[in-house]
Amino acid sequence: MSLGEFAISKPFTLGVELELQIVNRHDYDLTPGAADLLRLVERHKMAADVKPEITSSMIELSTGVCERHPQVIEQLHEVRDVLVECAGQQNLRLCGGGTHAFQDWSRRRIFDTPRFHHVSQLYGYLSKQFTVFGQHVHIGCPSPDQALWLLHAMSRFVPHVIALSASSPYVQGYDTGFHSARLNSVFAFPMSGRAPYVLTWDGFKAYFEKMTRTGVVESMKDFYWDIRPKPEFGTIEVRVMDTPLTVEKAAAIAVYLQCVARWLVLERPFEPHEDDYLAYTYNRFQACRFGLDGEVVDPRTAEHQTLRTLIAQTLRDVEMHAIELRAERGLALIRDQLASHHGTDANWLRAIQADEHYLPEVVRRQCLRFEGQGS
Repeated sequence: MSLGEFAISKPFTLGVELELQIVNRHDYDLTPGAADLLRLVERHKMAADVKPEITSSMIELSTGVCERHPQVIEQLHEVRDVLVECAGQQNLRLCGGGTHAFQDWSRRRIFDTPRFHHVSQLYGYLSKQFTVFGQHVHIGCPSPDQALWLLHAMSRFVPHVIALSASSPYVQGYDTGFHSARLNSVFAFPMSGRAPYVLTWDGFKAYFEKMTRTGVVESMKDFYWDIRPKPEFGTIEVRVMDTPLTVEKAAAIAVYLQCVARWLVLERPFEPHEDDYLAYTYNRFQACRFGLDGEVVDPRTAEHQTLRTLIAQTLRDVEMHAIELRAERGLALIRDQLASHHGTDANWLRAIQADEHYLPEVVRRQCLRFEGQGS
């Protein structure tokens, strides 16, 4: 299959995708309600889109192309409110979070589409264990070569947004000790991890043709990389984030990436290099395991710093770009997160469990937060 041409996008435009949990109101376990929920949602006209995901206990919402933080927030609020209303009519609730706290993966059902059945046949039980929930952010690029440059320049910021979004401490009813355990499930797939170090579109097309010739992949959808190019949209897609517990935090993380992208492209504070990946997996692990307190290493200087410190520095670096992009409100939320007692959504979830000792109550509180009622 041909890779196709790379569509041209307006630089630094945004698209946000969120995968959501569908739970029942009885015991707050996951429930296969996607098909009925989608039928109700289809009656509403919105700027955002809602579609199925691989198992029937999850759905994905996606904004249209946005330029500024207020537009992202407006679309996320609109689709959130429609989804909450439709879920209520089905006696369902929705929530964020990178994993469901106590669901049994073996009870999941594959959503009935040819692609999802193909994935299930190929990956076996991994496809049901892939009932995890992430945020994806698309960033518009004016050329394919700039997209690949930005993809690799953004790689050192992957731990930042893993830590900021971390909301998956529980798996199968157990505290994993991780802030983001979700990415352990993603990493099980053979085409996950980092993209190959290629900086030209011609070079990337040659790589893609080699991969398709082996029969290992058929399309870009078969690559589960942390950041991947999306030729049909003219974007790069950052895929490492857990779904945050609120749409406000999801929007804040999206514009953090937008501001970083603009800073990287317009100011060129450094040039990407393949050696940037020497500590990539280690830094990624630190963010997943310890959240904002993870200690990452700069492969060029061998300096170790906490993610909390690095994110605070990055906020200072992108300040003027935040003003230009009208992203100050979103970045203010991230500053508040760095200063807060909980820090990550994962710690917030753990605090509820420490008080209640009952994971269904944790999920109920997640639902309240998603609906805009919880604190």
